[in-house]
Amino acid sequence: MARLINDDPVNYAEEALQGFAQANARYVKPVYGGVVRSTKTAQGKVALVVGGGSGHYPAFAGWVGPGFADGAVAGNIFASPSGAQAYSVCKAADRGAGILIGFGNYAGDVLHFGQAVERLASEGIDARTLLVTDDIASAPHDEHLRRRGIAGDLPVFKVTATACEAGKPIDEVVAIFDRANERCRSFGVAFDGCTLPGADDALFHVEPGTMGIGLGIHGEPGIDSKPLGTADEIAEMLVEGLLGDRPDESGSRVVALLNGLGSAPYEDLFIVYRGVARALGEAGIEIVEGEVGEFVTSLDMNGLSLTLLWLDDVIEPLWFAPCDTPAYRRGSVTEAEADTTELNNERPQVGVEQPGSEVSQAVAARLAEALADVAALLKENEKKLGDLDAVAGDGDHGVGMARGSHAAAETAQRLLGEGAGAQTLLVGAGDSWSDRAGGTSGALWGAMLTAVGNTVGDSDGVDLATQAQAARAALEAAIRLGGASVGDKTLVDALVPFVEAFEAAVDGGDASAAWRAASEEANRGAETTKDFAAKLGRARPLGQKSVGTPDPGAVSLSMIVARIADGAAS
Repeated sequence: MARLINDDPVNYAEEALQGFAQANARYVKPVYGGVVRSTKTAQGKVALVVGGGSGHYPAFAGWVGPGFADGAVAGNIFASPSGAQAYSVCKAADRGAGILIGFGNYAGDVLHFGQAVERLASEGIDARTLLVTDDIASAPHDEHLRRRGIAGDLPVFKVTATACEAGKPIDEVVAIFDRANERCRSFGVAFDGCTLPGADDALFHVEPGTMGIGLGIHGEPGIDSKPLGTADEIAEMLVEGLLGDRPDESGSRVVALLNGLGSAPYEDLFIVYRGVARALGEAGIEIVEGEVGEFVTSLDMNGLSLTLLWLDDVIEPLWFAPCDTPAYRRGSVTEAEADTTELNNERPQVGVEQPGSEVSQAVAARLAEALADVAALLKENEKKLGDLDAVAGDGDHGVGMARGSHAAAETAQRLLGEGAGAQTLLVGAGDSWSDRAGGTSGALWGAMLTAVGNTVGDSDGVDLATQAQAARAALEAAIRLGGASVGDKTLVDALVPFVEAFEAAVDGGDASAAWRAASEEANRGAETTKDFAAKLGRARPLGQKSVGTPDPGAVSLSMIVARIADGAAS
């Protein structure tokens, strides 16, 4: 598919958001990290901020407006926004009664939005996360809360937003969200994969005459493959799957949403919906309202999903309440007054408050050089890492690592010119890596660089023992934030042997030998991940497909420490 981009596809999501805000100024205005309502909202209302990676329009920015969301956080394509972006949008949307951040249940979003909640809580703001878990293909029925969020985002957030708009207190709103999330189920199929901006080919292809079953919305392939059926057969399969997973005490009245994923023709969707309506009717299910359209897309993916929201006396009036947003309207909303408050649309930057000591500035100079070298390495290997990630994930690991490391290297160079010591330089680089990369890897690398910086400080030199302490601090940060263990098929599988080997080499006193030995162990650790099924992150629902392919996060880490080891030897 031809895609309209400018010189650098890296800027695709950012430029699209700018154009969206300009085209919908009566609904939204830009703020660093996303958009918020451009209309006045009364104080004392719980704010609902939704968000995630870009590439899913009309989710999530298209749902900002009266009766729906107060703001939306927008990450890079298929990559979660950073904690700083989420914090910025939440602060702009805050109306003094608490903030709820809603998103689909993806590891990177959990990490970054969780960081924003912690920062807001430190300021005395009652902030909480809401995780939609509607995708029945991504976990068993008895593990409902481990599932991914896909097109169920729309009905669950709409119901929740109406509760916020009605002035309900935050605890009651959360209970309503939980009720709607529990009564929402989705199931999807794909006929071909989507193509990232600037890429030569799709993230995956579906064999001709087949369809992928249980796909995600981030370019992940399906968990299974079946022969391509007729429209009616596909409708019956979707209905059968959802009815087999219906909530307890669900009743028999539903809202049915047939969602196109980006390039499925509306005519095709209508034909499938015809079969859905018949299959539900034959099962004794009443469609109180049916909708067909693009609600949560995946760039240009050719596919569709069916969502059922099971109504009850609490959910039904909230679903039918009016709202007015760029992409979703219902009923009649009183014209809202424009909010002329000026918002900051610039990213806050880490600066040098106090120059580092002479010896620490010398260390910082070597670190800045190493970060530039790492950025060049990851740019060279962007496609390789993306291809590894596409086997069972969304294929964005390469571009995320390239973007994050480039931003970190740029920030390091700026801070070096301002007289930064090693700690300030690494903390600033970590902040930029997390912000620009997004996703789980962005959060982890941002946290690891920050942990290393806090270990080395801005005053002293960095001997071999301090380097080992810094490596251990990075490992502890990664485990604390990501919750992974050895064997889960993550970067921890490479980082643990690296740290242990480095610590064992400290007594030898040879930094070059320590880095070389530790990097070799990291490489061996990364290789072992070929034998594992993924247990965490977006690859978890496709864990068995990942067997035979090393984890991209472990591979990229081993690449990085090997390059640093080469530098230490020179």
